[in-house]
Amino acid sequence: MTTAPGTYAPRPGAAPLPRMIGAQAALETRMLLRNGEQLLLTVVIPTLLLVLFSSVDIVDTGSGKAVDFLTPGILALAVMSTAFTGQAIATGFERRYGVLKRLASSPLPRWGLMAAKTAAVLVTEVLQVVLLTVIAFALGWSPHGSPAAVLLLLVLGTAAFSGLGLLMAGTLKAEATLAAANLVFLLLLVGGGVIVPLEKFGSAGQHVLGLLPISALSDGLRDVLQHGAGMPWGDLAILAVWAVVGLAAAGKFFRWE
Repeated sequence: MTTAPGTYAPRPGAAPLPRMIGAQAALETRMLLRNGEQLLLTVVIPTLLLVLFSSVDIVDTGSGKAVDFLTPGILALAVMSTAFTGQAIATGFERRYGVLKRLASSPLPRWGLMAAKTAAVLVTEVLQVVLLTVIAFALGWSPHGSPAAVLLLLVLGTAAFSGLGLLMAGTLKAEATLAAANLVFLLLLVGGGVIVPLEKFGSAGQHVLGLLPISALSDGLRDVLQHGAGMPWGDLAILAVWAVVGLAAAGKFFRWE
């Protein structure tokens, strides 16, 4: 079919898959950053905790500067708040209101939608890490260790929390997800080694709590950034197990409507 100069021939069909995923990821990121509750979880709370506990001697963080102990834990908390709490709540309500069902019938495949959500989480985490790092340096933070180890910990932590968040959002009702995600956030904030050292919970409690993903992430980051340790293989193994189990369970049990 030929067309006259200056006219346009229709080309029906879906856009290329990378473009669809990129457009959906950009939309997911804008929606996340515009949500007041999400910003409270992802930006305001971690920032306030870092500034407050670094400036006021409330919790015994051991020898050395408090900010050196707190910053790795707050970075771990930021990952959990975005990849787990925020994603679980947002996805749970999208499922309740039929948004996921409609998107699942679009040309964007379901795995593409999940990839876009993951990309939005990663973009948000980069912004969080940059902001918290700048604030920590202003408070006198002195990090050590390998950037590669830090990056690997953050990636595995994101995968672990993302799988658990999607599992919760895809199996529970939206209201139950909202309550459970916030409750888990508060419990892990207190008992996950973020602010309070795990040694405060006794030997038995320390061993049990150390198997949690937030504990493995905060402990691994602390070993590298505060103590200058090498690759924390034990913590990486714990995060890898949680990531595999969480993502596999989410893929198996996630309900789109």
